Amino acid sequence: MKSTRTQVVIVGAGPAGLLLSHLLFRSGIDSVVLDIRGRAEIAGTVRAGILEAGSVRTLVETGVSDRVITEGDRHDGVVFRFGGDNHRIDFKELVGESVWLYPQNDVFADLAARREADGGDVRYGVTGTAVDISDERPVVSFTDSDGRPARVVADLAVGADGSRSICRHAFPEGTREEWFCEYPFAWFGFLAEAPHSYPELIYAHSAHGFALVSQRTPTVQRMYFQCSSEERTEEWDDERIWSEMRRRVNGNGFEIQEGPISGKTVLPFRSFVTAPMRYGRLLLAGDAAHTVPPTGAKGLNLALADVRVLHEAIVDYFRGPGDGALDAYTERALDRVWKAQHFSYWMTTMLHSVEGASPFDIERQRGELAMVTSSRHGAAYLAEAYTGWQQPELEAD
Repeated sequence: MKSTRTQVVIVGAGPAGLLLSHLLFRSGIDSVVLDIRGRAEIAGTVRAGILEAGSVRTLVETGVSDRVITEGDRHDGVVFRFGGDNHRIDFKELVGESVWLYPQNDVFADLAARREADGGDVRYGVTGTAVDISDERPVVSFTDSDGRPARVVADLAVGADGSRSICRHAFPEGTREEWFCEYPFAWFGFLAEAPHSYPELIYAHSAHGFALVSQRTPTVQRMYFQCSSEERTEEWDDERIWSEMRRRVNGNGFEIQEGPISGKTVLPFRSFVTAPMRYGRLLLAGDAAHTVPPTGAKGLNLALADVRVLHEAIVDYFRGPGDGALDAYTERALDRVWKAQHFSYWMTTMLHSVEGASPFDIERQRGELAMVTSSRHGAAYLAEAYTGWQQPELEAD
């Protein structure tokens, strides 16, 4: 069995794992990154598209990518559509920040290219991954892409391996706590070959349910509408989908742009948090430790924020002495995670219809939307949360 010795082994080569490897490299710390998926598979996974201002600064200032600026689409606000009218929240005017529309697969492509250019040890397509934290140094064993058994021995291990994390399940029984919420609906998502319906995102609340109008490229839109988690994509042809979107979004002279549809999917809604995010020399980051519904555009941004805090803790650990920085990681990360959980839950419950809701609840929901969009203080809270709370400064090289 081939054995590799490194300082940090990272399970998961998505944006969180690759960003951590990149930041550690800049700080002179070696790492090995493993993923059961192939590079092409990760690159082809279409996921979240909104980056907070702090996430963009991280990518640009650490030399990952200028594409997020040159090819991404800066949004200075967002539109809440209800009662047949558009109500715009101006992020730039309210809090001086923006967000960028830049798909997660592009973030991955930039990070993967950066690690390759820097000679990073990233191993895609491994199988049979197992994490052993019974000894002082964590050991991750696997079969490499050529079918040969191998293992990595490290001072620290990081699980950035998504919501089904094997690293999270490597924590001994009874050493962590979980919080979970499942919502009574899902999103039906699809891509449409059509020009933008509006320059920024539209969050539409209607008596027929929620809808989101977003973009991917100048000629491709990404759209969603609220549905049952049991919905089957094959039962929806293009005309049925557009009919549903029209009755939720169109009106008072506004019409969405339509075109051929592809990439249909149903996304269940869940919130999940586990704590602590560290056991011994094993630490968790991103979806391995927490997930949020997509309404508030927080999932990828939370993962990148975790990595910034974790990078700082790991650097302090290797500088020594002691585990103080690692001990503080969970509390520092979860401070932001629970803010994001609240924001995502609030956005979700404010915008979505709930089966069996009373007339009072329906009108109260509309009142809440009116309050947020008509009050400068209410709009400023939304703008601050949507564009992202302050993040720790990056360590100097």
